[in-house]
Amino acid sequence: MFTQKVGQSLTLIISLSLLLVACGSPKAATHKSGTVTIMGVVTGKGEQELQKALAPFTEATGIKVVYEGTNEFATLLPVRVDSGNAPDIAMFPQPGLMADFAREGKLVSIDTFMDTKQLSNYYAQDWLNLATVDNKIYGIWYRAFVKSLIWYNPTAFAAKGYQIPKTWDEMMALSNKIVADGGVPWCLGIENGNATGWVGTDWVEDILLHTSGSEVYDRWITHQIPFNDPAVKTAFETFGKIALNPKYVVGGKTGVISTPFGDSPKGLIEDPPSCYMHHQGSFIAAFFPENVVMGKDVSVFPLPMINPEVGAPVLVSGEVVAMFNDTPEARKLMEYLATPKPHEIWASFGGYLSPHKEVRLEAYPDEITKRQAEILTNAKVIRFDGSDMMPGAVGTGTFWTGIVDYIGGKDVDTVLNDIEESWPQQ
Repeated sequence: MFTQKVGQSLTLIISLSLLLVACGSPKAATHKSGTVTIMGVVTGKGEQELQKALAPFTEATGIKVVYEGTNEFATLLPVRVDSGNAPDIAMFPQPGLMADFAREGKLVSIDTFMDTKQLSNYYAQDWLNLATVDNKIYGIWYRAFVKSLIWYNPTAFAAKGYQIPKTWDEMMALSNKIVADGGVPWCLGIENGNATGWVGTDWVEDILLHTSGSEVYDRWITHQIPFNDPAVKTAFETFGKIALNPKYVVGGKTGVISTPFGDSPKGLIEDPPSCYMHHQGSFIAAFFPENVVMGKDVSVFPLPMINPEVGAPVLVSGEVVAMFNDTPEARKLMEYLATPKPHEIWASFGGYLSPHKEVRLEAYPDEITKRQAEILTNAKVIRFDGSDMMPGAVGTGTFWTGIVDYIGGKDVDTVLNDIEESWPQQ
């Protein structure tokens, strides 16, 4: 969700290339003409890294890739498709949107030209499920973000003798200890312009997944249980024990609502720290000052277990590539993207995680990214950002505003009833 919410708009033509490990046929290796177009939300520095990650493809095939990066992806792509000007390939930050196009018959199932059994060696089943619509696989996952993370300052923890909590109760006990020591345990800021509130939705989703498990989570995001279900209420109230406690968060409720999400974690590295823990996805590393050493000045631990029967699922987001136009060039690029090579090249620059099982930990340049990759690859259960899977009116609408209302003082039942009433009728 992050890339769709706070990305910068940019359009660039880039020449990309790669060694076709998966296709490997003489015809594929000697094809020296043609173009393939891609639309996605990757811009700026990430786009430059994407270009380098894909460079071997153009060198091997001569196929030019025209890439269009935009922060208006969800708005622009349907317009392009409806006008008959769809990109050959799209890099979706929302698998729900990909599924909509698949059901409309706009996308090409990769079952038609790839060995999908091989994909099961490359991706965990949960990732394949997220790319599957009506028993056909349409997408290949190219980037992932881990959201079930708590960021902290190892030096500050060591100085106070704080230990990394293994359970939610231990984390709350640590929060109380920090307060008793005169500190503030949590950095929390949800401000993000028109997207204010999504930080809180991540909290609620993560807590619900960890308390009630994946089955309830799946039923919730598909509205098989209502938004005002007791399990959802419990998740909101559990989040509220942190967000609504003025001793737990910097600046109290006002600070939570008014602090930009990208500024919030910087309290971890102040001297002395203005806060000691921060719940946020792996992408937040890009918001720390450049002189901050990842793994030393700040590090991460997984969101602690809440319910032993549920264990340690991981909430994620990411980007999945799918094909609109069935051309030889597009097929070749999709085949390449299914191999470890473009993932490992992008990983080498830092700030990138791949859900591909054959990407080696050695491909990641620092310990903190390796740690995040371990959390991702070792997860027995992963679930995608729930608000990205819901109808837009809720997931990027009333759920966001409901978080703001809840932190602002509106009672939880009213908030949940309002969101439930906003769910589009079939």
